[in-house]
Amino acid sequence: MNILVAMGLMLGGSALASGIPALAKKNGCDNCHDIDKRVVGPSWMEVSRKYKGTAKYTYGDKEYNLEDGLVMKVSKGGSGKWTSITMPPNDPNGTNQVEIRQLVKFVLGLAK
Repeated sequence: MNILVAMGLMLGGSALASGIPALAKKNGCDNCHDIDKRVVGPSWMEVSRKYKGTAKYTYGDKEYNLEDGLVMKVSKGGSGKWTSITMPPNDPNGTNQVEIRQLVKFVLGLAK
């Protein structure tokens, strides 16, 4: 195998090999999501691929930049983007926005 191909495979899989971040486990995200397979909700890799190259996200009837919109979705919950299953609110009072933003950045960074 070409050494460059092997290095690319190792680097490309590094996010998957490192597993779910402790922050996601702490907040219970792993109850419904995994990095590379569907659980209750979509895998984070599916989410990352879906929004790769996207700049905007609509939540409710309002358009946000992608990161802010996904933070809103994770915080307040909702349904309709993936399945009919509702994602419960994870931070309805807005007290955990820093951690949610870190997780959203992690997810969006998976499909580089």
